[in-house]
Amino acid sequence: MLRFRLGTSVFQFRRYSVVISVLRALVIAGILYFLYRILYSKFPDGQNSILRTEIDKGELSLLEQRLEKLESELQRNRIMLSQVKDTVKNLLKVEPYHHHSFPEHMLHKTNRSLVKLYNNDCQLCLEPPVDANENTLDIYENLDFENKDGGVWKQGWNIEYDSSQWNENKKLKIFVVPHSHNDPGWIKTFEKYYKDQTQHILNNMVLKMKDDKKRKFIWAEISFFALWWDKVDRNTQLSVKRLISNGQLEIVTGGWVMNDEATAHYYAMIEQMIEGHQWLEHNLDYKPKNGWAIDPFGLSPTMAYLLRRMGLDNMVIQRVHYSIKKYLAERKSLEFLWRQQWDQNHTMDILCHTMPFYSYDIPHTCGPDPKICCQFDFKRLPGNKVNCPWRVPPVPITEKNVADRAWILLDQYRKKSQLFRTNVVMIQLGDDFRYDKAYEWDQQFNNYQKIFDYINSREDWYAEAKFGTLEDYFSALREDSGVDFRNMPSNFPSIIGDFFTYADRDDHYWSGYFTSRPFYKNMDRALEAHLRGAEILFSLMMAKMEKQTVTSVLPYLESLMGDLVASRRTLGLFQHHDAITGTSKDHVVVDYASKMFAALEKLRNIIGQCAVYLLAPNFFGVLDEQTAILQTDEYRHLSSMPQKMPIKFTPKKKDRLGHIIDNILLFV
Repeated sequence: MLRFRLGTSVFQFRRYSVVISVLRALVIAGILYFLYRILYSKFPDGQNSILRTEIDKGELSLLEQRLEKLESELQRNRIMLSQVKDTVKNLLKVEPYHHHSFPEHMLHKTNRSLVKLYNNDCQLCLEPPVDANENTLDIYENLDFENKDGGVWKQGWNIEYDSSQWNENKKLKIFVVPHSHNDPGWIKTFEKYYKDQTQHILNNMVLKMKDDKKRKFIWAEISFFALWWDKVDRNTQLSVKRLISNGQLEIVTGGWVMNDEATAHYYAMIEQMIEGHQWLEHNLDYKPKNGWAIDPFGLSPTMAYLLRRMGLDNMVIQRVHYSIKKYLAERKSLEFLWRQQWDQNHTMDILCHTMPFYSYDIPHTCGPDPKICCQFDFKRLPGNKVNCPWRVPPVPITEKNVADRAWILLDQYRKKSQLFRTNVVMIQLGDDFRYDKAYEWDQQFNNYQKIFDYINSREDWYAEAKFGTLEDYFSALREDSGVDFRNMPSNFPSIIGDFFTYADRDDHYWSGYFTSRPFYKNMDRALEAHLRGAEILFSLMMAKMEKQTVTSVLPYLESLMGDLVASRRTLGLFQHHDAITGTSKDHVVVDYASKMFAALEKLRNIIGQCAVYLLAPNFFGVLDEQTAILQTDEYRHLSSMPQKMPIKFTPKKKDRLGHIIDNILLFV
């Protein structure tokens, strides 16, 4: 028996002479049986007078034709067998494949061979393992995932510190980073969120920050920012540019949305990043330096790699399994160099800061005790709609209580700093859709500034506190730690791997969104394919037009380009971590789907128009936009029933020899 492997399949052949002999015997037996059936049908009584009967000459002619046909089929089978024989001989010339790594008992005692793989075909396979301090696969493998009660920090432990570690030459530097997390669709639709909250956040940002240079703010979602930018006047736009130029406002990540990192395809992740970065470049002449991914449900090294390739040096993440956070916190490895598994030269490392506690809201960011931290969320002052679940409300900061309140808050800052390697600590100050009311800006910034002023005035506390951005924080971190030739902090651990699957407490794993709402996930992929096809054809058309003088169709080209950009933004919007994941409300999901369907219609028109120009330039632009030039898809109404193929039954039909054949099925 001969065997050869092709891919993952194993084919077997016996000796060729046996195969050919069997086939010949079967063909001859078939001919004899055929002749027998003809004669038997003609003389069913089986009489011996067959030879004495004269057979119709027409039937003999038909019989001869059938025999000739069988001979030709036999000849084709011989040729096919000869080709198979040659193929097998060629495969047998390949060098044998030796199983060095498999136990002997797992292998069949047969001769196997593989197609030869040359060394230059896949260099990554030949590289040694990447050098890194930690691999998340090993961490997941070795952790017990015990959820022990850690006290006020439920998922951690009781943090203590020695106050003598700080002195005049070694102060604790505290950067409080105000932010507002704006979901482009979740409980409300994208447009509803903008109308009700986001536009007011951005309007208040300009009004409340331009007169006080101590105030800082960061913003991530360009989809909202672009919509707002187009609606404000020129003076407001100039004010925003001034806030950016003097370092008060930082645009972080710069993507159209804060995309999901599990269900989103890397093509769509790149598309939404390009759209956001191009908008920033064209409108603000700005390039982001720091990433901000505080809400995606698990984190991927692919996104870290894309950010690094786009010129970002640092990033902040939040939704990591609580046991992994504790593991990293115990080793002071919450800040690490995220390394790619294939990056032998460490050229794609990016500095990553992991937020240590349960959430990114204010009660879980100032320190390990959420009951205390909640008392410094001044939107929860008595009289406001939001309160503290721990039933200890914040109090306004006055001259009488500032010393006590400042010390309580500094104690939390110091405890949080014990989880990191430097004397620089970042405190996030924000939550979902925060700062949409003007009074919140005043309550948060005024009360915190009083605390900062008092902390900074106490020389014996050895601390400096102020508002800051991510750029302020990471610059101070590098200054404190020192950097290597790559401008990366010295003596920081490196980690390879991803942070899936996420759990925020107990065994509550966030894995259902990997497959939920599959129709819309499939619709996303269809939109990606149409967008890529439209981009390619549009580029080919523009390249062809550059060689010709075409001025009459410029307005029409602008219309097509506008549709292309709108479709790209629709795809980008759906990469939001509450969109493609399927974690939005039903009516919001329907809104996303409506946007994607409209984008598909635009892209089909672009593909058709570009194809017409590339094939017949004289017809470009004269066809109506609603005309289906190329019908590439099958259209069905969502409520239509599956279509059935009709089948026609033909009762009792005679063949050429006059025999009756029943139950013939013909597809119509």
